[in-house]
Amino acid sequence: MTLGNSPAPLMEGDCGVTHVTINGDRCQGHGRCALIAPHLFDVDDSGLGVVLVDPVASTDLADVEEAILTCPENAIAVAD
Repeated sequence: MTLGNSPAPLMEGDCGVTHVTINGDRCQGHGRCALIAPHLFDVDDSGLGVVLVDPVASTDLADVEEAILTCPENAIAVAD
């Protein structure tokens, strides 16, 4: 399953392990992901988003979903 700004919610148990990625070609450094979930995302020295935790715990899926939905560049994706 791969989502990028999908309206379908990420539900606990949808997939065994959830991996989060940020597409460096799409990310423009808005930093919304790091503001929403600083325990999961940060920005690098170039100002682009980076994933801090992979795989993501099921308890953090709501934060991942919010980051995906608020990313204006559709740069965040999940895969199992």
